[in-house]
Amino acid sequence: MNKLFFYSIICLLAASCTKRDEVGSPEFQVSASAATYKLGDSIVFNFKGSPQNIVFWPGTPGRTYEFRNRTFTTGNKLLMRFNSFQQYGVLNNLTVLVSNNFNGTYDATNVQAAAWTDITSRFTLSQGLDQVPSGTVDLSEFTADNKSATIAFRYIVPAMANPNPNRWVIRSFFMDMEDTEGVVIPQANVGTAGWKPVSFENPASNWLVMSTQLLTQATPNNADDDWILSKTFNPNAISPDKGIPIKNITTNLTRYSPATDLYNKPGTYKVIFEATNSSYQNEPDRVVKEVTITITP
Repeated sequence: MNKLFFYSIICLLAASCTKRDEVGSPEFQVSASAATYKLGDSIVFNFKGSPQNIVFWPGTPGRTYEFRNRTFTTGNKLLMRFNSFQQYGVLNNLTVLVSNNFNGTYDATNVQAAAWTDITSRFTLSQGLDQVPSGTVDLSEFTADNKSATIAFRYIVPAMANPNPNRWVIRSFFMDMEDTEGVVIPQANVGTAGWKPVSFENPASNWLVMSTQLLTQATPNNADDDWILSKTFNPNAISPDKGIPIKNITTNLTRYSPATDLYNKPGTYKVIFEATNSSYQNEPDRVVKEVTITITP
């Protein structure tokens, strides 16, 4: 009898906890205080209902609801430039290469297994002068369709032409991303591009990686074939957009006014409010409400 009694109590407690943890979809409505605002105006959103959590998606860059799961975009440019110095003779024995399929293992076998495109002719290289700017080259064709690009500098010296080997110095290096609105965002410089040297011949001489420059010079009377490779670059890879949490279970909220400088450009914005109730038992139902507002100059 006692066992039956305790079993009944446990079942009742379990049922009670389960019922307590079950939550329904939140009842939630949103309206804006107006449909059109001027830049700098206070915008007020009014709420009805009592959801436990609300996330605000203003529809501005980086905070757009439709892009919450997006990991790449299209149309961004990859721009490369550097300064070079060819010293102790002009042999023009430096090539610039790019690969879409280098696997990230920095050794001779894997470098050789990748497909490389020679893009040397697109740049201006030193003919004996120091700090020669290469010009800015658009490498977007190599990063279309969400591809990543690896850059390599290759230095070759035949043994018979090498009693007095020349030296190459990459004085500076810049990789930038230009978005579809023309905004240029730095991606790497010579000290942050992840350079790794790989020697195909005569390991006694190889590229030297410094925080401010790259340099290489063969040893006299020895053939040399040395590469230095960057990390990969993908100007179209992006982090998913994120909303702004404005309410949780511990707070009450009947109206919300974002910062007056949030909308800093005229335009029409699709604003999303995502409401949920907390649940330990299952993924909470999400109620999404949309409000369109227009910002004028």
